[in-house]
Amino acid sequence: MSGLFYMSSMSPAISSRRCMPMSAISWASVAYLAFVLQFSCDGKAGLPSGFVYLDDVAPGVKLEIRYFSPENFVGDTIDGYKSGRCIITREAAFALREIQQELNKKGLGLKVYDAYRPQQAVDHFVRWAHDLPDTRMKSEYYPQVDKDSLFDQGYISEKSGHSRGSTVDLTIVYHDGPDAGKELDMGTSWDFFSPLSWPSSNEITEVQKANRMLLRKVMIAHGFKPLNEEWWHFTLRNEPFPDTYFNFPVQ
Repeated sequence: MSGLFYMSSMSPAISSRRCMPMSAISWASVAYLAFVLQFSCDGKAGLPSGFVYLDDVAPGVKLEIRYFSPENFVGDTIDGYKSGRCIITREAAFALREIQQELNKKGLGLKVYDAYRPQQAVDHFVRWAHDLPDTRMKSEYYPQVDKDSLFDQGYISEKSGHSRGSTVDLTIVYHDGPDAGKELDMGTSWDFFSPLSWPSSNEITEVQKANRMLLRKVMIAHGFKPLNEEWWHFTLRNEPFPDTYFNFPVQ
């Protein structure tokens, strides 16, 4: 489904930045302008109001948007990803900036794999999951899982919290020194479909556990809630769009 959002409630108010005499326009025009201005007036470069580019708020955070590449469990660039920029809600972006500043004091920083994800991308995942012969990336991303059980085991779903704009997939990297940019060892790669990816897994080393707990602790301290099945996945607790699944492209 194309468009700015998949499900939403709209405000009828018109931004004070653009006003017209009421005698010159109809109430229908007012409603239309309210729709347009909600997604243009406060947004930058056409982003919906409330969304920002993460590198504008926290330029030190490293970005590796994997769905704008074939380096993901599908093996193709994913629908809706027209650039490698990172879009996220304003509230989540400023929280990540605080986390980045805190980690920098320890010679560390954040690296983001994904944040806002359009509904069309989730639809792409669903189509791929139904295409059982396509197992190009199985050995790298889901070696222990049969593809026909991805829905039953919860790895693929028809909706994603990412589409609400305040969920982020990320890890910690070294910020300084000869290892600058190198990821801390978390025991598995991002998007690895396995119980090994659970933050509570006992099948990883103590160092890997400590690295996961460092990420988990700093994210929780700044208002994010973790996911029990993915060490890299966090959602802002007070997300601004808890019931809205957007569908505008990443560009």
